Amino acid sequence: MKPKHLAIAIVFTSCAIGFTSCKKTDNAGNSKDEIEATLELGTDLAIADNLTEDANDIFMEAATDNNLAGKKPVGVSETMGILGCATVTITPLISFPKNIAIDFGSGCTAPNGITRKGKIKIILSDSVRKAGSTAVLTFDGYFVNGFKKEGVITWTNTSTGQVKGWQRKVENGKITNPAGKYWLHSGVKEVVQVEGWATPRNLLDDVFSITGNHTVTNSNGVSRTSEIMEALQKKTICENISKGKIKLQGPNHNAVIDFGDGACDKIATISIDGGSPTTFLLR
Repeated sequence: MKPKHLAIAIVFTSCAIGFTSCKKTDNAGNSKDEIEATLELGTDLAIADNLTEDANDIFMEAATDNNLAGKKPVGVSETMGILGCATVTITPLISFPKNIAIDFGSGCTAPNGITRKGKIKIILSDSVRKAGSTAVLTFDGYFVNGFKKEGVITWTNTSTGQVKGWQRKVENGKITNPAGKYWLHSGVKEVVQVEGWATPRNLLDDVFSITGNHTVTNSNGVSRTSEIMEALQKKTICENISKGKIKLQGPNHNAVIDFGDGACDKIATISIDGGSPTTFLLR
């Protein structure tokens, strides 16, 4: 849940990309429209998740750069440098809670090629790595590569002993793509840091395991629920989720998104009811 650049899934077009399930309009009550809705909402979910990961990367980098992550070990912080030309303002300087404003202005392109504009506002109750601390993220005219992000993300530190973890809750999430299409999303994820916790100023060795569920709804009110069936793996050094599976539940079918075997690439697959998987790009 560290830096990871925006990963944008390609949009699926009806049955042209070879889903055999699309042809079975009378099998188990499935219809072509239902299958198409599941494929489209699966893509929308991937985009929403990656925009959330991107916002978290920005938050973590700002916290680390400004000594708000917890302990203050000696040394320069090692990050992806994704803040780019953003202006970071923190008040008050001494005590908590802190108000953090990360302003990308009218447009700012980071070294990773991601262009952001607008503001992320954060209310941080205590050091990021302190058990029980919370961070509430909201968005003000905020866009990433033309995608507008809205809603509230609440991080709660659930760490115990040497196990570093956070609960991430998304409420009233809304994504609007550059063409004006929008979708809503909400859910709760449990995030556990499985590597890199001993080097809090080095974000580049961090690896996270993610479980939980999500709901995504299109502008026509059609919804799909999803559950992580095999924990997702998110490495800071990878631009995308590199491992794990998500199951989306349709009315009479389900889809499984498979992110691969851990390799840092932009490839995933999706299959309907255990059928032949079709490859798609995460960005």
